[in-house]
Amino acid sequence: MFSRKNKEREEIDTHRLNEVIKISRDILKIVFVLILFLLVYLVTLLLRQWNVLPFLKNILSILSPLFIGLVIAWLFDPVVTWLNKKGVHRILATVIVFVLFLGIFALLIYLVLPSFTSQVNDIVSSIPNVINYVKDGIDGIFDNISKVTGYDLESTKLQLFDAINQIGVGIATKLPTMSVNIISSFVSGSVTFAFGLIIGFYMLFDFHNVRKHFLSLVPKEYHKPTIDLMNRLNQVLRNFVQGTLSIAGILFVCQSIGLWLAGMKAPMLFGLFCAITNIIPYLGPYIGGVPVVIVAFSMGPSTGIFALISVLVCQAIESYFLQPVVMGKTMKLHPVTIMVGLLLFGYYFGIIGMIVATPVISTGKVVFQFIDEKLQLRKRLVGDNMIAIENDDKEE
Repeated sequence: MFSRKNKEREEIDTHRLNEVIKISRDILKIVFVLILFLLVYLVTLLLRQWNVLPFLKNILSILSPLFIGLVIAWLFDPVVTWLNKKGVHRILATVIVFVLFLGIFALLIYLVLPSFTSQVNDIVSSIPNVINYVKDGIDGIFDNISKVTGYDLESTKLQLFDAINQIGVGIATKLPTMSVNIISSFVSGSVTFAFGLIIGFYMLFDFHNVRKHFLSLVPKEYHKPTIDLMNRLNQVLRNFVQGTLSIAGILFVCQSIGLWLAGMKAPMLFGLFCAITNIIPYLGPYIGGVPVVIVAFSMGPSTGIFALISVLVCQAIESYFLQPVVMGKTMKLHPVTIMVGLLLFGYYFGIIGMIVATPVISTGKVVFQFIDEKLQLRKRLVGDNMIAIENDDKEE
């Protein structure tokens, strides 16, 4: 009798203890997130105060050909290594891979560039129609609001129209300067990319020894964990790049076909815009889809409706099929973490920062997990019981 009561009390005490541990774990998580936000805020203030970011941007722009070459060599290394294992000399394998890449790249430019040029001209010529469509829509909205509320919003509407007209005049007057800037940026980017190709070409000759050169800088007793960390980072980044490129390519083709069937001008241009912005998690589909739909409605109601259907169908395919099948759970990041990263990287580095935010955060997570495994940081901070309960929750 007493033993049964003692068991029941022990079970109740154990249950209460587990609840307390879970609550404590949740509190520690909240405290950890708050500390992380505080550290990010302090680092932001320091970077702004010391003008570190402009300096880093200049350094990165100078070293960008080196980074491009490193990325190209890293991407092509598995193919060159595979050819090398099949008996092809590594230098010859590198030449074959680069010739194929440059040939495909040149063919795509030859086939696509004239179409893109004509489509850009079509978009520029349709800007007045887009502005008039927006003004008509705003006019209808204000009229409906005035009828419902009885307020006279004519002055507010005129001010808004003036702002829209100024935007249109600004686009028209700045268009030559914008064109020159775009052309100069394209030429500068092409030169940088060409230097990156040359660097990547020479790096690929001996890329399999890059790890050895890097390990030579690390003490011998740390070689094994360093190789482990490099393999993890390589796997995560390679999965992300391959999955992202696959999804972007499929989405570009599907979106271009859908917008062409909808009767839009410049379907390939808008399809490329949607594919590139879709790389940004969560926000990308809206950044790419909303302008496309607005421009489509300016070309006609039926065009707008079919373009909207095309965007929704392509995004549904991407969200419910391509992402789960192609990407899976490669990144394994919490949505809040991704959103915070997008805000920070977007604030400091613009659209490029939003694109690279996810792989950079994933890399940081892999490094943190590796350090945690080696130094047992969480065990020292929260104890073994909480980690065991957390692992049980994940298994459930």
